Amino acid sequence: MSDGSAKPGVNPHTGRPVPEEPAASGAPVPAAPVAPAASAPASGAPSQQEMAVRAALESVMDPEINLSGIDLGLIREIKVLDPAKTLVRMMLTTPFCPYAPQLMAEVKQATMSVLPQECEVEILTDPWSPDLMPDPGLLGYSF
Repeated sequence: MSDGSAKPGVNPHTGRPVPEEPAASGAPVPAAPVAPAASAPASGAPSQQEMAVRAALESVMDPEINLSGIDLGLIREIKVLDPAKTLVRMMLTTPFCPYAPQLMAEVKQATMSVLPQECEVEILTDPWSPDLMPDPGLLGYSF
């Protein structure tokens, strides 16, 4: 659970805006139009396929920290490309992580279980920090 420190109005897992509460006046609030997944806007909103991959990646756990790569903020980007290929860009919690090959294989397997097509996992060299986590409190200490 979040302690409310996340940006208000943005889901930290999907990056999509959280719908606002209806007005207290009881007047109906018009629904925002929803674009089909195939024509997702260039604003960076994830497609249904990307959200499905992200959900599958919840099962890929860091073996030392025992949190998912999603919870740790390791999965930085998921792209469904043409021709049929998925690209997952991820970070590691430490440079030269001895579990990198295992994590890459698990990310690839989880991704392909949702989208049965070629998957490439790219390791980013950016340094990881708990600030990248949707909920850093999951580590059990405050920052």
